Amino acid sequence: MREPSLSCEHYLKTHILKVDFQVNGLYQIFTMINEQIIANAPDIRYAFQSAVPFRHVQIDNFLKPEIAEGLLRDFPTFDKEKAKNELGHVGGKAVTENVSSISPFYGKFYEYINSKPFLQTISDLTGIPDLLADESLFGGGTHENLDGQYLDAHIDFNIDERRMLHRRLNILIYLNKEWEEAWGGSIELHSNPRIPETNETKGFVPLFNRAVFFETSEYSWHGFPVIRLPQDKKDLSRKSFSIYLYTKDRPAEEIVAPHTTFYVCRPFPDHVKSGQVLAEKDYQYLRGLMANRDGLIQMYQDLLIQKEQRLRDFMQASQRKV
Repeated sequence: MREPSLSCEHYLKTHILKVDFQVNGLYQIFTMINEQIIANAPDIRYAFQSAVPFRHVQIDNFLKPEIAEGLLRDFPTFDKEKAKNELGHVGGKAVTENVSSISPFYGKFYEYINSKPFLQTISDLTGIPDLLADESLFGGGTHENLDGQYLDAHIDFNIDERRMLHRRLNILIYLNKEWEEAWGGSIELHSNPRIPETNETKGFVPLFNRAVFFETSEYSWHGFPVIRLPQDKKDLSRKSFSIYLYTKDRPAEEIVAPHTTFYVCRPFPDHVKSGQVLAEKDYQYLRGLMANRDGLIQMYQDLLIQKEQRLRDFMQASQRKV
């Protein structure tokens, strides 16, 4: 049996946040999530909990219209200094974590997504209790992806080792008023990209004020295919806001040792087959795949060496204390 809609009393107690917006010198009672979404929490939670290949849900019109409009209005311009990838190269993706520096409006939005009412709302929508925010927005905040950018399928790091918290939920809020599926860039959830022959995907076009929630686990593979904008749309970019939430604990059967983000390189395109003469663009594409693979191998090797060195330094320091 589905749960009844949230009562007005419950809504007022748990989902309204007083923030520092003033009208004629008076404070407004304000919630940034669309009230209809909150009222539909039981249905949304059921959809999230029952989804495959892992728990997720798409929520359209997630934020109040004026909030989504404000995020797009004040969205920062692309900054190459914020566009370095895991390999240290400047790419086509810029991330701003310190969103309070963008504008006063973003500062208020930052306060809201770190508030108890917001976290309780997200728990109501997903069924994941006791969610915790990351005030540093590590890896989150505004994301802008340019034409030609892609994101290989991956699972995220599982532990915030600064606070020893479990990463549990990704919230992606899209801010693109003009986007078509044929342009690429749709977030894709994968069943298992390591076996391309049987891998199944579910995609969501990054449309304006659409939120996609999905759990983070050892099998929550996700990414997006390359963005190919039409010649007359090259001025556009894929804009979004990312929020990552944590808990102190998680079910015992889901716990593994702390690890970094794991990527799986894209498979060969379907039209590249045995006996076929490669066109120049196919050759360059395959070279790019190999360079990406080699770069990831180097990154993981470097991370392993750094971890081993930290362990060695710790052991040597412990021996000196004896």
